[in-house]
Amino acid sequence: MAIQIDWYENPKPSEQQGEEKTLHPRLRLNGKVTTAQLRARIQNYCTLTETDVSAVLDALSHIMGEELADGKQVHLDGIGFFRPRVVSTEPVTEKTKRKSTKVKLKGIIYKADQALMNEVGNVKVQHTKFTFHSEKLTEEEIDRLLTKHFATHEFLQRKSFQYLCGMTQSTASRHLRRLCEEGKLKNAGLPRQPIYMPINGYYTDNKKDNVKTQDDTL
Repeated sequence: MAIQIDWYENPKPSEQQGEEKTLHPRLRLNGKVTTAQLRARIQNYCTLTETDVSAVLDALSHIMGEELADGKQVHLDGIGFFRPRVVSTEPVTEKTKRKSTKVKLKGIIYKADQALMNEVGNVKVQHTKFTFHSEKLTEEEIDRLLTKHFATHEFLQRKSFQYLCGMTQSTASRHLRRLCEEGKLKNAGLPRQPIYMPINGYYTDNKKDNVKTQDDTL
């Protein structure tokens, strides 16, 4: 087995645009392993039953949560270090009152033990068919792709737009913001779960619309 990677173009300052492009690798995840699969594999390594393993993992989750909530760093031998990460919920200055109430948990920071790194060992790398950061599409080419998409779909999500145009997530999000600002698309969903739909007659087949209009008048 090998790790699959994509090659992405490094952004360049405007004064370096004429130089040769440099790329950096990014891992493409190859599926996921569930807790049930891990339980079964752990059972093969020791005398514990899957029920015992499940109970241990459940207890470990609860105990780690308690220790992390107490502001402690948790170390699991052979796995790594875990510690909480906090951020402020609003701008805080020296004059801000009740500063401790302006903090929330952002996530859990993890750093792998060297023993785990050694278990992974040297990795084999396999190139995917994608070799560049994003497709270099013009705005007109993007409009044509969207017209074709909306001919058979009522709405568009960021992920489908990303694959439609061959873009990275950040590039796709930037173009979607632009299209909304230009009045070509609107978010008919939620701020964190956007669903984009065309507005102002954009991305429609004019011939098809004319046929519908004639049929409606009969």
